[in-house]
Amino acid sequence: MFDATYIGSFEEHLSNKSKASVSTTCAYVRDIKQFADFLEERGRKDFSGVTANDIQSYLSSHEENGLTRTTVSRYLTSLKAFFNHMVKEGCFDKSPADGVSLASSSRKSPRLLTGDEIGRLLVQPDGQGAKNFRDKAILETFYATGLRVSELADLELSDVNLVTGLITCRNGNERIIPINAAACKAISNYLSFSRNVYTSSGESALFVTTMGKRMSRQSFWKIIKIYAQKAKIDCEINPRVLRQSFAVHMIENGADLRVLQEMLGHADIASTQAYARAIGKNLKDEYNKAHPRA
Repeated sequence: MFDATYIGSFEEHLSNKSKASVSTTCAYVRDIKQFADFLEERGRKDFSGVTANDIQSYLSSHEENGLTRTTVSRYLTSLKAFFNHMVKEGCFDKSPADGVSLASSSRKSPRLLTGDEIGRLLVQPDGQGAKNFRDKAILETFYATGLRVSELADLELSDVNLVTGLITCRNGNERIIPINAAACKAISNYLSFSRNVYTSSGESALFVTTMGKRMSRQSFWKIIKIYAQKAKIDCEINPRVLRQSFAVHMIENGADLRVLQEMLGHADIASTQAYARAIGKNLKDEYNKAHPRA
């Protein structure tokens, strides 16, 4: 459970000392709570140890999800106000938001998994137990669809049609996403041999915990981390990396950017174009490493 003590102090400061309006107070507090959720998904328990890199990653994740620059700028303003207050309260020596700008967090080249790394990751849940069937379906669905972790967590049983090979995402902009044969097979095995072990027909969520409840976003993060370690993937792997890898691999194999934009649920084509730029950067890096005259 994330420690929200600092958030309470910040809310009191806004309401009583700075005399901010109710709407401004609510907006700032909501923004900080979202940042707390972001940290909690990464296993953090409180705001201690937050760095400028954490804040930049948070802002970049919003841009990747298609939010406007104006909205992302507001998130940064909220974070700066929050950490400045925490410095005045003696909780921090220096604000980790100092020096962070939207430009420094914007349009960063995404971290990608290679085809080999994806292959090693997807074969890790290779047993016949209920948990292996479930985790295999989760990994295959992540990589087959490029869904955000919140969207995967919100999937209902009724959102999946294995006959047509389509998933309906109703989180945010509703869209229909095709799923490949490997993902269909993994989901079918999970539904046949795993899900009914954990839950009764009363739970509508597609993916459930061993206690039969809808899985949280943090649960998906933990699953990916476990299997990434088993696959001996050295860098930090999370749902966002799988989403980025899905997008770039789709472009590498000829996907139209507008079609990919719709699949990813990007509000702005510029967010999708960032993946195309990443391909160019990766090719240049490989060229520089391999060409004898580079």
